Amino acid sequence: MIGFRTVVSPDGSVQSNRSTTTGPAYVTNDAALVPRNLGSALRTLDDVRMQVSQEIAVHTITKAKVQDGVRIGVRLVMSNGDDEDFLRQVAARIQHQLTLHEHLFAVATTAQSAITAPSTLIICGSSQDYVQRAVLLASSKFIGRIVAATNEDDRWVATVQDLGISPYDEDALWDVVRKASRSPMDPLVPPPGAKGIDEILSEARAKLQRISALQAFDELRESQVGAPTFLVDIRPQAQRDREGGIHGSLIIERNVLEWRFDPRCASRLAIADRYDLRIIIFCQEGYTSSLAAYSLQQIGLLNATDIIGGYEAWKSAGLPIDLDRRESRSLVSLAGSFV
Repeated sequence: MIGFRTVVSPDGSVQSNRSTTTGPAYVTNDAALVPRNLGSALRTLDDVRMQVSQEIAVHTITKAKVQDGVRIGVRLVMSNGDDEDFLRQVAARIQHQLTLHEHLFAVATTAQSAITAPSTLIICGSSQDYVQRAVLLASSKFIGRIVAATNEDDRWVATVQDLGISPYDEDALWDVVRKASRSPMDPLVPPPGAKGIDEILSEARAKLQRISALQAFDELRESQVGAPTFLVDIRPQAQRDREGGIHGSLIIERNVLEWRFDPRCASRLAIADRYDLRIIIFCQEGYTSSLAAYSLQQIGLLNATDIIGGYEAWKSAGLPIDLDRRESRSLVSLAGSFV
């Protein structure tokens, strides 16, 4: 076959030589391979990486889509290893090119083979809101595969196991940036019949006869009250460890409260064998406890109520507290958290 070779002579002129070969036809331009100024310094590997990162960034922006006025894109870069520094260059150039535009992009390295290996994923955007929404969605998409992650203002860098090996991964990242960049719905126009949490809380408290910390303390000590009375701490363990507790209270976390006190439930406590129990609930500040007490009323425990201000109010009133409950658990808490 006949091929042509373009040669650059020392004086800068271009000559074309015709040659006949038995191989495939091709065109070679030495000018693209050899610098014209032979006296200039040769390009370093860092120069090449910088140019490649720029080209990838431009190509990624060119292929970007628009979602509610936000430019979005996903790019998986083939790599022999987990090249986080190179990926950071790509992300930085995308952000620099789109400084004046709303944007959200996900770029990641992916292995060239099916061998199990960690990859780097960077989510970058024009605002922290876009990035944080994308982070929450990505965490859900790649459950059990995110090995490590760090937040860096308008960028999130994560190490993800086996990223890009399955076609699912790229589709999942597109789904992440697409949903994270959607314009938020007007919070003042909720679906028909929906209620805000403040309204739900107000309705719950309207059904309760809430009491102060001092009233709760006096009631617990009163021997003339006909119904069995219990003080119930529904705070999570981490909060109890950090803030302390009230010695003698029943520790029943919020997620199992109804199952422990419903007389009809097989998982109820031994003391929950009647509906006239006086259950006084407290949380840290008296918000969750109101919803919990109302929930107990709905299953028939009409004497349930909560403490105004919660544990903070109890402590501020100078009532007895236990600041070291890390090693001890109440008898009721030993019942476990199964339902």
